[in-house]
Amino acid sequence: MQFPAEPFKIKVVELIQRTTKQERSRLISKVGYNVFSVPAEKIFIDLLTDSGTSAMSDDQWAGMMIGDESYAGSKNYYHFEKTIKKIFGFKNVIPTHQGRVAENLLFSIMVKPGDIVPNNSHFDTTRANVEHNGGRPIDLVIDEGLDPHLEHPFKGNMDIQKLKDTITRYGKERIPLVMLTITNNSGGGQPVSMENIHHVREIVNEYEIPLFFDACRFAENSYFIKDREPGYEVTKSQIESKVRDIAESNLITFGGSTAVSTSCMPTTCQPGQNNSLTVDVTFQYDYLLLPNFIPSLSSLSLVGRTTMVKE
Repeated sequence: MQFPAEPFKIKVVELIQRTTKQERSRLISKVGYNVFSVPAEKIFIDLLTDSGTSAMSDDQWAGMMIGDESYAGSKNYYHFEKTIKKIFGFKNVIPTHQGRVAENLLFSIMVKPGDIVPNNSHFDTTRANVEHNGGRPIDLVIDEGLDPHLEHPFKGNMDIQKLKDTITRYGKERIPLVMLTITNNSGGGQPVSMENIHHVREIVNEYEIPLFFDACRFAENSYFIKDREPGYEVTKSQIESKVRDIAESNLITFGGSTAVSTSCMPTTCQPGQNNSLTVDVTFQYDYLLLPNFIPSLSSLSLVGRTTMVKE
């Protein structure tokens, strides 16, 4: 397989340590075999996450230098808000400082003790937030997605029969929402087909259960649909629009902010009335969620993700 030359220059080189097998054995034993306790400088190849691991462009570095650090009314905030509105059409944007906070914002409202939350595969922080609020996360990915040796174009698909069986077993009253993670990060970033998305939508419509998309890699998922699924020889943007159409009215994304198209806030909106989608964005803002807040009272921080709600 041939690849074209990379259309960029690498300007910064960061030195990393290369440990010996004996050092690694001693380190992992010392921390009780908890890889999260191993100092990052001792990790030669880090496979923990792909978040924040790529090099920044010259425009991104320049943006950090000319960023507006105003305590309120920052121009960067309004740029962020304008971008979100342009892509998703949301009226209000509320930044949060981390994806797990945005997840907790959603589940603390919608999930109560004893509830069931089906997903193709829950991301680790998603699972933790469901459990923290007393819910039980259930993974319903297709069997092919559990076999690393099997070739399949969409190993992130949700098993439709498993979803039906789960709803029948627990009852729709115990299922406040169904989630679909695209791409399926906990399954190795495997994509979900448009056909599967449609089938999941049909099931939740039948049982009147809200559908939330954790669109952590929705752009990449759209590329895989274009590349692998017959009938979608269109632009990636057109595919993304189709996914948003399936999400219908309400669109939620985990990560760096919350956006709503109505005057109700996450603490006052009634759950179970909307449908949602979750997606990564290229900005993150430090933000303290309070009952009385100033949306633009935030400072530009790092690359992050977002939570959005649309009526």
